[in-house]
Amino acid sequence: MSIATGRGFSLFSRGQLAVLALLAATPLIDLAFPSLQLSAPMRTVVTSAIMALGLNIVVGWTGLLNLGIAAFAAIGAYAFGILTCEIYPFQVGFWWGVVLAGAFGAFGGWLLGAPTLRLRGDYLAIVTLGFGEIVQDGLKNLEAITKGTQGINPLPAPSLGGMPFSGETPVRWFYVYLAFLAVIVFLCRNLEFSRLGRQWFAVREDELAARCMAIEPDKAKLKAFAIGAALAAIAGALGASLLSSTGEPANYDFQVSILALCIVIVGGIGSITGILVGAIVMVGLNNVVLPIATQAMQRAGIGSTGNVLSSPDNYKYLIFGLALVLMMRYRPDGIVHSRKAVRK
Repeated sequence: MSIATGRGFSLFSRGQLAVLALLAATPLIDLAFPSLQLSAPMRTVVTSAIMALGLNIVVGWTGLLNLGIAAFAAIGAYAFGILTCEIYPFQVGFWWGVVLAGAFGAFGGWLLGAPTLRLRGDYLAIVTLGFGEIVQDGLKNLEAITKGTQGINPLPAPSLGGMPFSGETPVRWFYVYLAFLAVIVFLCRNLEFSRLGRQWFAVREDELAARCMAIEPDKAKLKAFAIGAALAAIAGALGASLLSSTGEPANYDFQVSILALCIVIVGGIGSITGILVGAIVMVGLNNVVLPIATQAMQRAGIGSTGNVLSSPDNYKYLIFGLALVLMMRYRPDGIVHSRKAVRK
């Protein structure tokens, strides 16, 4: 069931609408419980969901294993920085910066996909992994352009009517990011049921059968790589704006790609609703639940010096690992299973 327009465009499924409504209610939770202040950390949940939606197009819908999605987030972040930071001559502003960052990401996805998409399985995964490392090293060594490990800063915040948001307005900032997520969910949902989306699913299920149906798998894969990279680049640009800095290239390492892949797997491979839920579970656990748990443990004296739980990083991976083990045992298809998911 979905809410659709009269012209045949599908807006959101009930599940997607429910998750977006839950996210939109975050500022209301802040009003009820001022000590939580969820609006600020939940912006990271939104950017992670956008990146995972891009990865889902490649992994969930087309069946290609991409272990370098963080590289496209880095491309988007640094493109946004170069196009908007005052130390460069462009200064196109926040909105055009995000759009053009997505375009640079799409171009990067096309450059990577064009010579490599004839590879399959582990070989393609190794190529994308290597691409991620190349991007990191390139950003470090092009210091004259990227400022090396210092990162590019300051970067502009979103602005409406010529009035930029500041760190004191996390609620308005959060709703701008949530609007980006809603638009991207709308686009992904309509891509899923479009002719191109059906081509992706056909290629994923059986490439030879897809060729027999006059589908060109290489072109379909290339479009998936470009669109997925564009969404990851937009997520990178939004994350850079959130921090007012691109950060150092090491911030876009292999762990970021693995986190995005975990969101896709835990949420439900191929499911847009699952991606949204997976981002809330995986990133919200790290940015919201763990800090609260850390404070409670410190008050109880559990996180004392010398204790294995003295640092959140020590038990963060323990919780993540346990969550993944339990998911693979009891919900191997993800929290929200997609009817179009691959079944072996």
